[in-house]
Amino acid sequence: MTDQPGGGEHRSDATRPNVIRRLYDWILHWAETPYGVPALFVLALAEASFFPIPPDPLLITLCLGIPARSLRFAATATLASVIGGVVGYSIGAGAWTLLQDWFFLYVPGVSPESFASVQGLYDRYDFWAIFLAGLTPIPYKVFTISAGVFSINIGVFILASFLSRGLRFFILAGLIYLYGDPITRFIDRYFNVLALAFGALVIGGFFILEVFL
Repeated sequence: MTDQPGGGEHRSDATRPNVIRRLYDWILHWAETPYGVPALFVLALAEASFFPIPPDPLLITLCLGIPARSLRFAATATLASVIGGVVGYSIGAGAWTLLQDWFFLYVPGVSPESFASVQGLYDRYDFWAIFLAGLTPIPYKVFTISAGVFSINIGVFILASFLSRGLRFFILAGLIYLYGDPITRFIDRYFNVLALAFGALVIGGFFILEVFL
C-alpha cells in the first residue's frame, strides 16, 4: 500500500493536516490492516442507515492497493450498502416512532423537513428518487429510512438500491481496474484538491437535501 494517498510523504506535509485529511486518514488506515475488506463492508452498511461518511474513499484505496481485486471490492461495497439500505428501511417501517427523535438530533441530513420533502419525491418518482439518492452525494440514509416510513414497495426499493449503488461503486472500481497506475499517480499528486472536493461533495449533498428538496 506504499502508493496509496495516505502514504508517509503526505502525512509529513505541513500544509495537509486539516479536518478533512484527518478524517480521510482514519478511514484509509483500515486499508493498511488485515481488516480492510470487513471495514469496507461495515462502513458501506452503516452509511446506508445511519453513518454520515460514505465508503468511497476506503473503496478507492483498497482498489489502488490491489487493482486486480477492484471489482470484488465494488461488489462487497454494493452488497453491504444494499443490506444497510434494508436495515434503514426496517428502521423506518418498524421502529421509527421509537428512534425518530434520536435520528433527528444526531444524524446529519435527517430532519422532519427532509422527510417531508422526500415524501413528495416518493409520491412522484419512487424508483427514480431512490436511484438518484444511491448514485449521488445526497444522503442515502434519508431515503432508505423514509422508504420504510412511507411504505415504499420493498422490491422497487431493493432494485433501485442495487442498480444505483452498484453503478456508483463499479464505476469507481472499474476505472482503477483499467487505469490503476495513472490514476494512482494522479491521486498522489493532487491529493489535497481531491480530498477537499470529496468533502465538498459530502457537504453539498446535505446542502441539496436541506435547501432544494
